[in-house]
Amino acid sequence: MTDTLYLLKPGFEDPAYPDTTFYCWHCALMEGVLASFPELGADLDVKRIAWPRPRTEIVELLGEENQSLPVLILDDGGFIDDKDSILEALTERHGFPEPHP
Repeated sequence: MTDTLYLLKPGFEDPAYPDTTFYCWHCALMEGVLASFPELGADLDVKRIAWPRPRTEIVELLGEENQSLPVLILDDGGFIDDKDSILEALTERHGFPEPHP
C-alpha cells in the first residue's frame, strides 16, 4: 500500500456564490509542488475528487466529519489534513524538497 493524497478538482461552483468558479488554494499549492518535481513522488497516489459534499470516497475512508481537503491518507491508515503537515510529510516520506521558511 502507498500514501494517497486527495485533492479537489479545480473549477468548481459553490451555490452560495452564483456565477463564480473556484479552486481550493491549499489543493492548488499541492498541485504546484507535485508539478514542480515530477520526478518525485512515484510512490505517492494522487486522487482528484469533486467539490460537493458528501465526498463519498473520503467519508468511507475517514468518516463524515473528516471531508476537508487536501488530505494525505498514510499507508498505515492514519491521515494528515493540515496543508503544512502534508507538505512536511511529502518531504519526509516522499523525498520532496522542504519549503523555504
